[in-house]
Parts: sequence; structure tokens; C-alpha cells
Amino acid sequence: MRCNILVTGASGFIGSFLVEEALKLNFKVWAGVRSTSSKKYLTDKRIHFINLNFQNPTELRSQIAGFKSTHCKWDYVIHCAGVTKCKNKAEFDQHNYEATKNLVEVLTEFNMIPRQFIYISTLSVYGPIRENNYEPIAEEDTPLPNTAYGKSKLKTEHYLKSLPDFPYVIFRPTGVYGPREKDYFLMAQSIKKHVDFSVYLKRQNLTFIYVKDLVKAIFLAIGKKVVRKSYFVSDGKVYSSNDFSNYIRKELGNPFVISFKIPLFILKTVSLCAEFCSACINKTSTLNSDKYNIMKQRNWQCDITPLVNELEFQPDYSLEQGVKETIDWYKKEGWL
Repeated sequence: MRCNILVTGASGFIGSFLVEEALKLNFKVWAGVRSTSSKKYLTDKRIHFINLNFQNPTELRSQIAGFKSTHCKWDYVIHCAGVTKCKNKAEFDQHNYEATKNLVEVLTEFNMIPRQFIYISTLSVYGPIRENNYEPIAEEDTPLPNTAYGKSKLKTEHYLKSLPDFPYVIFRPTGVYGPREKDYFLMAQSIKKHVDFSVYLKRQNLTFIYVKDLVKAIFLAIGKKVVRKSYFVSDGKVYSSNDFSNYIRKELGNPFVISFKIPLFILKTVSLCAEFCSACINKTSTLNSDKYNIMKQRNWQCDITPLVNELEFQPDYSLEQGVKETIDWYKKEGWL
């Protein structure tokens, strides 16, 4: 009998890839979306859609009750819904912590707790630690998030772990890139226009994970039936601050590029000004204080030993291969 799986945030970058993989593995897939969500990457006729309003517990209760009346429950829930940018910092808690709490409480109320509740968190919950010795961030380290986004994700992790016997599995990916992703696309767009920006500061160790490898790790966890576990996710390699842009340049035919190394104090000033201006017009901004803290962080290494040993994870993509596939997609879709 086919298992029911719910993917929240299904219309988003990572969520849409999770839906595709679940279909390949013959799950009965439910895509959790908002009524206003684009379904551009959710065109497969096998997908079942359900509108979920995580901000309104009463409406959410009604929506999930409607599902239960005809389909009983989801065997697996991958909770990918959330926000990385907000108009104000209070909204991070609303969309990341409170929304997750509302979902879990309704599932519990209706006796619909799944076999696994997989939560997509972030490496940012640990913040700028181990920056003196550049050693990999490990599970036993004390998280010190310095962004509103990271703090809201950490608060959610603590909530899930506080629930007795709740079958959570937490994934903390580093920088996720791939087709359909819009933030790294801005870098590619800038390089195509012959400009590359970087932060002028001491050594920076970066890590990445291609979206399809992140999805692979998540479904390995389902196959291994692990619960009450947390995993960092990267491709296991460490990169310099220039590696990603160099691979982009290669795939764009090595255009000449003027490189600007921006001093940290200028980046901070620009970020705060952009945040202030966006608040005045009630819009989100790509540059803000959170983004500044992320860009100045020097150590993004993380220990993926548990991921390798417990889930037998091995990435299918090197950074070079992943960037090539990503840039090819941007070109094909007319983004570049």
C-alpha cells in the first residue's frame, strides 16, 4: 500500500524538488501550499494539493480535519514551509516557529502524528562559532545564532525536541543551491554583467549542498526510519570564498569580471540602510542585518559524520557539477 506523504512549502525551491523525488519513489504525495502559491513546478497530475494556513490554528484545524475524514493521516510529513526573508524580525517567529507549533499541535489533537516529522532547519542555528580554529561545527556545540532567521529555527528545534516521543528528524543544511534558486542566481546574474562582489575580511571557509543531494539525504532518513535525530548537511567539502563564483564564471564562458572587495563596515552600512528603506515601503530586502551577519561569518564547516555513518549518505554532485547543472538550467529557462 502506498504511503501518504505531506510536503509543506511544496511550491518553494527545496519543496518542489522534494515533491518530485517523492513521486519517483511512488509515495502518494500531498503538496501543502498557500492559496496564493504558484504551482509552476508542481504540474504532475499525480500531486494532491491541500491549502494549509499555518498562521490561523482554527482554519488549519478545519483544513486538516477535512483531509482526515477521507484519507486518515499522513505517514510522513516533511515540513519545509517557512521564510528566509521578512519585512520585520518578529515575522520570523510567526512563520517559522509558531507555524510549526500550530501544525504539530493540530496533528497531535487529531491523533495524526506521522511516523516521521522531518523539519528543514538551517546551519545558521549555530551562528558564528569555531571561527578561531576553523574546525567543523558539531552537534555538541552550543548554538549561538546571530540572525532572526537562525533564532526562529533554533526555537523551533527546541520545541520539537521538548515533545516526549515525538518522531522528529531535523536537517540543518548549509547553503543550498540549484535550479529554481533565486539568491545564488543573483551572483550569476552579476557575474554575467562582469561584476563580482565579496567581503574584504580574513579567511572564509564555505560549504554548500546541491538541492538534489539534500533531497537524497532526507529520503535516506525515511528509508532508515530514524527518529529524534539531527543532521548537518553539506557535500563534505570546504571551499574558499572564490570557488563558487569561479565555477559560475567557467559555465558562463569566463567573462572578464571586475572584482570588488567590500570592507565590512561599508557592507554593514549598506545593509542597514537597505533594511530601513525596505521597512519604510513595507517590503523585504535582499540586503539586511541578517544577510550582513551571514556574509561576515567566517566558518561554515559542519560535521556530517552522523549523516554519512547513520544514513550512508554520499553526495552525487561536486560543487563544480552542481553549478554546471544550475547554470545550464538558468540558461534554458531564460534567467541568464
